[in-house]
Amino acid sequence: MKKFSIFLSIFILYVIICMVVQPTIYMQEALNGFKAWALNVLPCVLPFIFLTKILSSLGHVQSFAKIFSKPISRFFNCPPHASFVFFMSIISGYPVGAKMTADLYLSGQISKAQAYRMTSFCSTSGPMFIIGAVGAGMLKSSLFGYVIFIAHVLGAIINGFLYKNLKAKEDDVKIYSNSPQKQPLSIGDIVNDSALSIIAVATIIAIFFVFIRSLAPFFNLFPVSIVGTLEGLIEITKGCLDIASILPLKLATLACTFVISFGGLSTILQSLTMLNKLKMPVSLFILQKITHAIFATIVCGFILLFV
Repeated sequence: MKKFSIFLSIFILYVIICMVVQPTIYMQEALNGFKAWALNVLPCVLPFIFLTKILSSLGHVQSFAKIFSKPISRFFNCPPHASFVFFMSIISGYPVGAKMTADLYLSGQISKAQAYRMTSFCSTSGPMFIIGAVGAGMLKSSLFGYVIFIAHVLGAIINGFLYKNLKAKEDDVKIYSNSPQKQPLSIGDIVNDSALSIIAVATIIAIFFVFIRSLAPFFNLFPVSIVGTLEGLIEITKGCLDIASILPLKLATLACTFVISFGGLSTILQSLTMLNKLKMPVSLFILQKITHAIFATIVCGFILLFV
């Protein structure tokens, strides 16, 4: 982590120097990030965040998740809580699953090993970003948005099964109850939480647009056809935008599936920040995201044979 901290400091200094030397270009790139957020993410994701927070507060999602608690517990070798976190991750998107997993561990409801297993399938993007922003917005096809979403979810399920016997070096077994308890939120709380969440997403997208621009000299060494994918490994919104504008539809669908399932460096950093107190190895979480991306892309390729 110390070496990573030094590398990150050097990179940030490099970006600052780039911004000082070419302020107009980098101001425009930040604006491009906010435009991408406003046109492709905000209209789809904000209403969905608001509505899912209401649904969660009312307790109906918890009731629905209970139906699947036993099969999910057996399939993934995780506690009943995993079903609730899995469904909330699917409908809410990054980084909700990581945050809920960390919260369960910190509240003493799951062990460290169980938390490690849960991150393998409870770290997913949501349908409004995949189907709405990427499918309908970027690829101009809701159908292919559904293909990506189905492949993404199935890839997460396969990934969870792969890590079902994962153990922690220093596990600490905790006693957990049958379901997580949450106090219902007021409409005011839901509005504020939704607004803060979507503004945080805008900030991250804009910052990583700037980061990607600073890496342009490196990206220029690669063929244009794979630049979008490389950008997506850093920030998924920017990557998917460029993938959709460069590649043929089916190939773009495959590339977007890989990028979204991996999550991009920006999303991984968000998740690792929330998993910090869990002391989850960075390399393990990144490995889980890589295998998720591989499984989802394979599933996507199979589905595309029939589309």
